[in-house]
Amino acid sequence: MPDQDTLPSPAEVGTDNVVAAEIARHRETVANVLARRDSRLLVVVGPCSVHDTDGALDYAHRLAEASRRFADDLVVVLRAYLEKPRTIAGWTGLVPDPTLDGKGDLAAGVRIGRRFLVDAAATGLPLAYEFVDPFLAPYFADTVSWGAIGARTVASQPHRHLSSWLPMPVGMKNCVSGRLDTAVAAVRAAGLPHVFPGAAADGRPRILRSAGNSDAHLVLRGGPKPNHHAHAVADALDALTAAGLPHRLVVDASHGNSGKDHNRQPVVVADLADQISAGNDALAGVMIESYLSDGRQDVGSLPPRPDLSITDACLGWERTVPLLETLACANAVRRISAPRRSSRSVL
Repeated sequence: MPDQDTLPSPAEVGTDNVVAAEIARHRETVANVLARRDSRLLVVVGPCSVHDTDGALDYAHRLAEASRRFADDLVVVLRAYLEKPRTIAGWTGLVPDPTLDGKGDLAAGVRIGRRFLVDAAATGLPLAYEFVDPFLAPYFADTVSWGAIGARTVASQPHRHLSSWLPMPVGMKNCVSGRLDTAVAAVRAAGLPHVFPGAAADGRPRILRSAGNSDAHLVLRGGPKPNHHAHAVADALDALTAAGLPHRLVVDASHGNSGKDHNRQPVVVADLADQISAGNDALAGVMIESYLSDGRQDVGSLPPRPDLSITDACLGWERTVPLLETLACANAVRRISAPRRSSRSVL
């Protein structure tokens, strides 16, 4: 039996048959959407965090089918988050705690998480992942097409260095207070080359040298007050201009922008759809927390339901599809009004 106190090497866990060429195409497409070389809208959608791999794969297959329906106007990316940042305490995700009982079998979590990401990538969807622990990034990064640095880690120098090295676009969320300056600074830092410690494929420490990530960008997730409204979006664009950064903006319909009430996500999406259809070309992406069933459950009683989030409450699948349609329609209006770009890229 493997020693749960010993992590496998990244090479040992990374031997699955991942279609690297397809993931590279997904990354290029996401980058093109963010840079507005592709006129579609990025939509990062899925569970707050994965706690049941079978349930999450069921969701992934449904989302993959829906994504084909909206492919002319949306680039749909699956939220495949396996680590959960915490302000103080709580369940920290499938990778650190796969048995949901606090035993912390990280070695098993790495293997289970890796298997899920490979299976999810096989649906044809691009995957989104929030990098919480930089040490774990080598186990999962090759499956990811869009990365995120969260509100609680966006000020962290190791996370900024990691972002400069990651081979995919990375979104920097504004901090929990709602301030933008920390995230804007993180975008700038991620764009620069850095030298920092990391892990080699055999697990030994090594020196990593990054070239800088030219596709790092800002994500508005709200704070004590929402920042999805047109005036807040305009303020964010002003902040990017002042920092000499391109207008690449993703807005999260959940978290602070919904007041942590999943029932308000459709309200936020409707507001963003209005801005998109009105021609706001800098609004390149939207995030939605969605899962099979509506709401959430506590981890207290095991086993938990596989179809219901155990972290943030999510919109159920039946309430999610209309939001995808709303965003696709809004982007069609924007695209038709500005037909100078190709509506499709490489995805």
